[in-house]
Amino acid sequence: MELYTLPLDLPSDLERPIIIAGPCAAETEEQVMTTARQLAEKGCHMFRAGVWKPRTKPGGFEGHGEKALPWMKRVKEETGMLTATEVATPEHVELALKYGIDILWIGARTTANPFAVQELADSLRGIDVPVLVKNPVNPDLELWIGALLRLNGAGVKRIAAIHRGFSTIDHKLYRNIPLWHIPIELHRRFPNLPILCDPSHMGGRRDLIATLCQQAMDMGFHGLIVESHCDPDKAWSDANQQVTPEVLDFIVEHLIIRDNVEMTESLLTLRKQIDEMDDQLMDLLTRRMRVSREIALYKREHNMSVVQTERYTEILDKRGAQGSLCGMDGAFIRRVYEAIHEESVRQQTEIINK
Repeated sequence: MELYTLPLDLPSDLERPIIIAGPCAAETEEQVMTTARQLAEKGCHMFRAGVWKPRTKPGGFEGHGEKALPWMKRVKEETGMLTATEVATPEHVELALKYGIDILWIGARTTANPFAVQELADSLRGIDVPVLVKNPVNPDLELWIGALLRLNGAGVKRIAAIHRGFSTIDHKLYRNIPLWHIPIELHRRFPNLPILCDPSHMGGRRDLIATLCQQAMDMGFHGLIVESHCDPDKAWSDANQQVTPEVLDFIVEHLIIRDNVEMTESLLTLRKQIDEMDDQLMDLLTRRMRVSREIALYKREHNMSVVQTERYTEILDKRGAQGSLCGMDGAFIRRVYEAIHEESVRQQTEIINK
């Protein structure tokens, strides 16, 4: 099944990145209009605001619902910006379209529920409206693709993905860790599918937004969807991750947009070197697994368990420290050796149980 690109009928002179900006939530008509006017003055063409706000816990501001939709309609009439909001039920879809919302997006919690996504897809059948799909809360690429395919199967042709990071217990830096390899794999499978980055939900802090925006551009993302509020510190929800339109304009103005130019002979030569080294890595891994299988024969003969915890810990600690000394992230080296150990255990288990 094919996923289509997302033509938004934007001005022909609009260059990458496409920016969709606006407050986390539509709080008051004055707040919506003030933010929209400030964004429009900075050249923003698409305005986002949450009308329905599904919160993690009850008791927080959950949006005004239909009451806020006329405010979005007024934004479009007075500024000319396209409007976008999140939908989670067929009723949301019906109301959003009734008030002329131009772009719909499906949130991370909804994407994680195939039943909910199918209901939304069915409600959009036969309707030509752009739909953006955020990644599910958990790092599950197939679930993300499944949501995109459900919409596409219902005839929705203007689809894009939004990468907003993935939830984890560990919140050392990011609210939702990027795990960039997942959207990269999505792009590899569907090269014509536009992918936007949501640095606000990814970082959870306004001081991280600029760096995340640049990282997204470095990876060739098509655009950004950023939370921007006229008075972020007084926002009714997610205040810490919103920036003013002025700050957003500064961030966008200083982004470095890298072109996908034709490969030069020097780059081809370097890639050839990488290919040769990858061949060498595969040869070394093959030889390492051969020794692991010999070890398995010894363990079977001497009735030893497959996993030797002390030896495994020694390898992780030693190679992690060695990686750091070689200029690599120690955690990265540990992950590499964890994967190697997992395959070694699999092969040894097969031999011991024969």
